[in-house]
Amino acid sequence: MSEKIINWLERILIIDVFVVLLGFLWFAIAILGRSLGISLGWEIWYKLWYPVFNPAIGILFLGAFLTWLIKKIGQRFQSE
Repeated sequence: MSEKIINWLERILIIDVFVVLLGFLWFAIAILGRSLGISLGWEIWYKLWYPVFNPAIGILFLGAFLTWLIKKIGQRFQSE
């Protein structure tokens, strides 16, 4: 049962990693464009920071911690 939970959690985390990386790439391009005076989506990215990218980063860290914790608990029960 815990293996299925870990597999689904890891799949969700993989998708979340790509969301975070895409957000960072968009941020870097938008900052470059803003410094050059070209509109490359800074305003849209900034509006999406709190509702999309900030929670995605939090979910990534929480998911990594939960995966580690579930694996440690599983190892402890298997050793007994």
